[in-house]
Amino acid sequence: MASTDTTTKAGPGHAGTVADFASVGSGLDALDAVVTQRNSTTETLRQKVLPPLLGVFLVIALWQGAYSLHVTTAYKLPSPLDVWRAAEDLWYQGTLFSIIWTSVWRGLSGFLVALVIGTPIGLVVARVKPVRAALGPVLSGLQSLPSVAWVPAAVIWLGINDSMMYAVILLGAVPSIANGLVAGIDQVPPLFLRAGRTIGATGLTGARHILLPAALPGYLAGLKQGWAFSWRSLMAAELVASSPDLGLGLGRFLENQREFSDMAGVLLGIILILFVGIAIELLVFTPVERRVLRNRGLLASGK
Repeated sequence: MASTDTTTKAGPGHAGTVADFASVGSGLDALDAVVTQRNSTTETLRQKVLPPLLGVFLVIALWQGAYSLHVTTAYKLPSPLDVWRAAEDLWYQGTLFSIIWTSVWRGLSGFLVALVIGTPIGLVVARVKPVRAALGPVLSGLQSLPSVAWVPAAVIWLGINDSMMYAVILLGAVPSIANGLVAGIDQVPPLFLRAGRTIGATGLTGARHILLPAALPGYLAGLKQGWAFSWRSLMAAELVASSPDLGLGLGRFLENQREFSDMAGVLLGIILILFVGIAIELLVFTPVERRVLRNRGLLASGK
C-alpha cells in the first residue's frame, strides 16, 4: 500500500522527469542518426571553387579598370595582359618552373627542419616551468622580430650561400612552431594528463600518445604560422642576398625586375609568391586541418 501511495504522489513530477529524459534521449538519438552525405561535384564547385574564381575575376576587373582609366602611368601600373606576357616570356625561356621550384624547395625543406627543431623546444617549454620562465618571453620576442632583420647578421656569420638562407628560415619559423605547440598544450584538459599517467603513459610515451594528439589543433595552427614565417623569411633573404651560387628564386627574380624597372615583372613576381603561399595552404594544411576537425567530430564527414 505504501508503495502504491508513493507512486501516486510522485506521479506528476515523475512523469515530467521521464518526459525530460525522453526528450534528451531523442535528441541524442537524432545526433547519432545524422546522415552525412557527400556533396555532388556541382555543389562542391559552386561552394568552393566558384567564390575564389569570382574574387580573382573581380580583382583583375578592378585592375584593368584602373589601367583603362589611367589612374596612374602605365610604367607604374601595367595592365594584366602585360603581366601575362611577362609570364609567357619566362615560360618560353624555360625558366618559370625553375624559378618557382628553387624557392619552393628551400621553403619546404627549411620548414621541415624547423618542424624537427621547434617541436621538442615547444614540448620542453610547455612542460618545464623554469625553462618556460626563461625561454617563453624569448620565443615570443623572436616571433615578433621581422625576419629580414636576421639577413645582414646571417650574411656576416655564414656568407651568401644556402646555409644563410636556411638560417634565416629557421630563425623565423622555429619560434612560431614552438609557440603554437605551447599554446596547444596549454589548452589540453588536465584530466587527459591524469588519465595518461594512470595507464603509465609518462615521459616521451605520454607526450607522443597523450599530449601531442590532444594539443593537435593548437599545434596545427602553429605549423601553419610557421610555414608562413618560413616563406616570408625566405623571400626576405632572397630579396637582400644575391649570388650566382644561390640560383634564381622568386625573391631574387622580384628584386631583379625592380632593378630593371620592369613593373610587369615586379607584379608577376608578387603574384607568383602569393600563388605559392596559397597553394601550399590549400594543398597541405587545409586537408590536414579538415581531417583533424573531422576526427574530433567538429566537421561533418561530407564536408
